[in-house]
Amino acid sequence: MVSRRAFLFGGAGLGAVAVAGGAGAVLVEEGVLPGKVALDHALGRCGTLPDPPRTPGVVRPQTFRSLRRGTDVTAVVVLPAGVTSLRGLPVAVALHGNGGTGASAAAGNRLDRYLTDVVRTRKSPPFALVAVDGGPSTYWHRRASGDDPLAMITDELLPRLRRQGASTDRFGVIGWSMGGYGALLLAETVGAPRMAAAVASSPALFPSYDNARRTNHQAFDDAADFARNDVFSRLDRLKGVPTRVDCGTSDPFAPMARRLRARLHPEGAMSGGCHDGAFWQRHLTDQLAFLGGRL
Repeated sequence: MVSRRAFLFGGAGLGAVAVAGGAGAVLVEEGVLPGKVALDHALGRCGTLPDPPRTPGVVRPQTFRSLRRGTDVTAVVVLPAGVTSLRGLPVAVALHGNGGTGASAAAGNRLDRYLTDVVRTRKSPPFALVAVDGGPSTYWHRRASGDDPLAMITDELLPRLRRQGASTDRFGVIGWSMGGYGALLLAETVGAPRMAAAVASSPALFPSYDNARRTNHQAFDDAADFARNDVFSRLDRLKGVPTRVDCGTSDPFAPMARRLRARLHPEGAMSGGCHDGAFWQRHLTDQLAFLGGRL
């Protein structure tokens, strides 16, 4: 698997252009040589960022001290337009990608606008999205430092939302990239019936610890940490959890997404697109409708 870093920083792209004739182009096209993502960007295969729905929803950040993470955490509560309170609403937790925050996930993906649109046009029952800080590179699992973002969600965030009136006996999760991996990990940890549904958008999955270390050396503490948190080793825990996995065919994590889909047979699809906001927002309406229909 070619490293995500190589694709995102464009070094592989120069090689792709250099071999873009003859047999080299065929190998790049088939993913054998590095550079397919950069080549697809150059050829316009990644698509453009869609215009978001016009009507904004309600966005309410709140910050609390997390003992599980050992730091202050901000949770951004996103409600559809016209809804003023969490009272009685089911919840889906939203997990950001590497280097992100809850606020960046909520703002960058225009979650309030897409949630409002889904409730209005898909007739989904209203629900709340709560985008929370998991740390820029924790990979959403307990680390050697003691930072434990999943426990923060289950032991601190959800009880806090319940005290504010939200319905948290069952909840959903959606995540992008690192957060897509985290969504799968959280769903496996909680399991059915409490996990109502899980959506992994372009999940950042690795075939081995060595590959993870080359791609993002901060993703796991060591090989044992990778093994403990390998979502493939415990897919049976997703039994009974409605799951959706979407990934772009020009995404560097596409090979692992295909492997996951072959094992899990989730909703969603492999479709044209890259590891970027354009792909994520193009699929957000369907993904939120998937969550809303099961919450």
